[in-house]
Amino acid sequence: MQAKPSSYLPLTEATFYILLSLALEKKHGYAILKDVEALSNGKVNLSTSTLYGALGRLLDQGLIERVPNDEVENTGPGLPRKAYILSETGRRVLEAETSRMQSLVTTARLRLGEGRT
Repeated sequence: MQAKPSSYLPLTEATFYILLSLALEKKHGYAILKDVEALSNGKVNLSTSTLYGALGRLLDQGLIERVPNDEVENTGPGLPRKAYILSETGRRVLEAETSRMQSLVTTARLRLGEGRT
């Protein structure tokens, strides 16, 4: 039996951005690294060791999947790049986290008086 998306929450900021980076298309590690930096407006800068540690954990949790090497373009010498995609479970977790954060913002705005007319 698969865990409920809410059992993965709250996500760390880095994990949220990694999953968000994979929401539209498959990417290899370096592309994820650069996309996370862009999505966060430079606030989240992952080291390669942090990124690959997180990718390993997300693979183990079933939130992302590795794309077989024959589906990935090898653009240079050395080992082919590994690409990752968001799994269905990962998409549900990302949606649950987005909903959780929206609820927090709504509550905060109400408390701070922004919801008053």
